[in-house]
Amino acid sequence: MAHVAGAAPARRRSDLMTRALTGGAMIAIAVAALWLGGMAFWLLASAAALLMLAEWAGLMRAARLRIGVALAALGFVLVIASPMAGGVGEQALALLAALALAVAALGRSARLGAGLVYVGLPTFGLLFLRGQPHGLALTLWTLAIVWATDIGAYFSGRAIGGPKLAPALSPNKTWAGLLGGALAAAIVGALIAWSTGLPAALLLLGAPMAVLAQIGDLFESWMKRKAGVKDSGRLLPGHGGALDRLDGVVPVATLIGLLAATGVV
Repeated sequence: MAHVAGAAPARRRSDLMTRALTGGAMIAIAVAALWLGGMAFWLLASAAALLMLAEWAGLMRAARLRIGVALAALGFVLVIASPMAGGVGEQALALLAALALAVAALGRSARLGAGLVYVGLPTFGLLFLRGQPHGLALTLWTLAIVWATDIGAYFSGRAIGGPKLAPALSPNKTWAGLLGGALAAAIVGALIAWSTGLPAALLLLGAPMAVLAQIGDLFESWMKRKAGVKDSGRLLPGHGGALDRLDGVVPVATLIGLLAATGVV
């Protein structure tokens, strides 16, 4: 019995180590590509987007041919949005909308077409942010908010526990986790904005964006519930799939991209 009792804590420590190592590696790769900018960041963002769409289509149980068509459509619009083709602009956005409608019609699946928009908008948001005069700091702020939210929510939720946030969607999430994630995001966001001279609005937007990131997480949890799976994929040890890791980035990158395009930040 002692052996069995000691196995669970050891397994949890091993899982935490795996999660930490994978998360650290992903952050390091993202920061390196972000620092290089240009084609390096476009390649990473595009690869992530294609993986996310493949997992989205898998959750929809789409046929392989339809998945191939959707991936080809997304790949085409990503090329149009590449630095070599002029970057993200109205043309790329219009093409994304048109191809999403075409995929929905040809594949007879509105949800598959919606996947192009779900994946395409945050990818465009990140690419647009990186292309701004203060794009390195602004994109780092956007990604760091989500990272801080995830880390803060994970550790505060485990340490404090308490009432569940949305047990029907994600039984492990707690209100303590949400508050811990919002606090971490508020601190990290304010520090990055202050130290890099970003617009004053970003000093205060960390916590609201943390809530938005958690909503994105819950939406993906709802999708997995409908599909009857625990993770969207098995690509990332300790984290699941690309959708599992980037679900919080989707709404945050989309909104911050929109705020930057309209001159708010």
